[in-house]
Amino acid sequence: MQKFLIIQTAFIGDVVLATALVEKLAQFFPAAQIDFFLRKGNEGLLTHHPKIRKTYVWDKKNGKYKNLWKLLQEVRAERYDKVINVQRFAATGFVTAFSKAKETIGFDKNPWSFAFSKKVKHIVSTPEKPLHEVNRNQALIADFTDHQACKPRLYPQAADYALVKGYQSKPYICVAPASVWFTKQFPAHKWIEFLQELHQDYIVYLLGAPSDKDLCESILKANPQLEIYNLAGKFNFLQSVALQEKAAMNYVNDSAPMHFASSVNAPVAAIYCSTIPAFGFGPLSDESHIIEVAEDLECRPCGLHGFKACPKGHFKCAEDIHASQLISIL
Repeated sequence: MQKFLIIQTAFIGDVVLATALVEKLAQFFPAAQIDFFLRKGNEGLLTHHPKIRKTYVWDKKNGKYKNLWKLLQEVRAERYDKVINVQRFAATGFVTAFSKAKETIGFDKNPWSFAFSKKVKHIVSTPEKPLHEVNRNQALIADFTDHQACKPRLYPQAADYALVKGYQSKPYICVAPASVWFTKQFPAHKWIEFLQELHQDYIVYLLGAPSDKDLCESILKANPQLEIYNLAGKFNFLQSVALQEKAAMNYVNDSAPMHFASSVNAPVAAIYCSTIPAFGFGPLSDESHIIEVAEDLECRPCGLHGFKACPKGHFKCAEDIHASQLISIL
């Protein structure tokens, strides 16, 4: 029996996209043991995942390196056939290099790549040569699977679907208005403008983390004509995914909820402000819509992850997106 470990300790969306590797490995090695190494706070994404045996949860906030060392000992005891590291950072490179796996695989940009059994060139996606993250990651395992990337996949459980069933009696849309980065977030007043033009036949569910409650509440209160509910902080990751799966449309920023929708092939409308899909992190659902400013702004994109404020002060990449662009896809 083959034993694989996938390492991805970055953000929520990165973990979702890395599940494409789980799907591919399970496809080629159905009897394999597949484990996953991630950061604390993201483990809920993989709860009861039918293709993952074990998750290693790295607490990066409390005793970061002590915890990493402890987990490394657990990894070494497993004697994996292959450890597959999709990151380019030293800490996970260290775990990979000293994992005692038969084969260690990662990108050449990792500082520890000199100690890997196999290193793969990390190709940056550009508008001229776009490369999605799932395809970039697939290159790590292509020589023992194939070159065709799977889609990412999350697995809400029966209890998750049962919990959201009461919210699905009428057609609805989900709106996830928040982002960690200001310049990746469609502004609240623009969300309000969109919902004020929305057909009233749809229920609107506002999704987000507990920290997004106030933002969602401000959007809700500005739209008294709609049947609209603030669900920020109410659902965990997989419950949110279960609700998104049957939505008429999921309106999201360039952020984790976009990848949630992709993970269950739910319809999605992704709004790109300062970033662009050509960075390689676009939606993968069969019904995917990209919404962005029509004008070719010389300042866009201004960065891969966004900023706490618009560097130019005008935020035209968001302000010049019109409500009609969002309405037209319903």
